[in-house]
Parts: sequence; C-alpha cells; structure tokens
Amino acid sequence: MKKQLLFLSVAMIAVLSGCGNSIGNEKRIDSTNESKQEVMDMNMNHSGSGEVPENLKVAENPTYRVGSQAIINTDHMEGMDGAEATIVGAYDTTAFAVSYVPTTGGEKVINHKWVIKEELKNAGDETLEKGTKVTIEADHMEGMEGAKAEIDSAEQTTVYMIDYTPTTGGEKVTNHKWVTESELSPN
Repeated sequence: MKKQLLFLSVAMIAVLSGCGNSIGNEKRIDSTNESKQEVMDMNMNHSGSGEVPENLKVAENPTYRVGSQAIINTDHMEGMDGAEATIVGAYDTTAFAVSYVPTTGGEKVINHKWVIKEELKNAGDETLEKGTKVTIEADHMEGMEGAKAEIDSAEQTTVYMIDYTPTTGGEKVTNHKWVTESELSPN
C-alpha cells in the first residue's frame, strides 16, 4: 500500500509539473499516441528569459510596437490561437521552420516554428533555402540546442517576442519566442 501511494504521489507531481505546457501544430513522426504527446508537451519552454542574440536587429518600424497588443492567429501551442499578446520585442530577420532530432533522443520534430537566422550556427549572410542542413543554437525546447536540423521553409519578416495568457487557461507565458508578423492581427 505504501509503495502504491508513493508511486501515485510521484506520478501526480510529474503530471502537475507539466500542466499548462502543450504544443499545437508542431508534429513528431508517429506522434498519434497520446502519451507521446504528453511527454512532448512537458518539454516546451513556454516562457523565456527575454535574452536575444547579440546580432539580432531591432525592427525600426514594426507593425506592432513594443508594449502594444495584438491577437495571435497561430497555434504553435495549445491555447495560443485567439489569445491576446503583448509585444515585448520586435526584430527584423529571417524565420525558419525546421525539422530536427532532439539531442536528448526521441522522435524527429517536424516543422518547428520558428527558429531565427541568428539562432543558427554559422548562418552568415547566405540565403538558407529549403533542405539546407543547419545546427540550432536556440533552446526553445529541451534537446533543441546543438541539434542538427533541416530547413523546411524560410520567411523574411519581423518576428515578435510576446507575453500572453493561453485561451485554455493556465499561467501567463512571458517572453515567448517567436511569432511572425503574419501570425498577428490588430486587437
């Protein structure tokens, strides 16, 4: 009986520590199993430090200025689509959707949105096209930093760091990286 209570307590702590964390349209190969999705959901860093790469250029005239509000029109994660965002930062760069196998092991992540050019090792000034192999220097998710990736798509745009409260409830997400200009609309 004591072993069962201990197991249930540990299981409950694990479940509660993952509450509020989820991924929307990001897919892993063969991720139809709900338990795989739950494990995946617990590895997303929703809130960030607010630190950005040193060479990232602040947008001079962004559509959404720092401190303004906008509506999120994307579902990178559950509870994101339709949420009101507060703009924390706006930067001009190239945003990439990438596929990679986490350095921690596990299944391949397909079409992760977004990693910016300044978060790719030795990206330089070259145009990086679909199929280009890169190394990720971002830590948006556990196992992302140092992972070998392939570019799925690229978009020259203004990217935004945002704060928002998920429409599904839960804690406020702060310094979330990244949403593109096309994924926001006026409030």
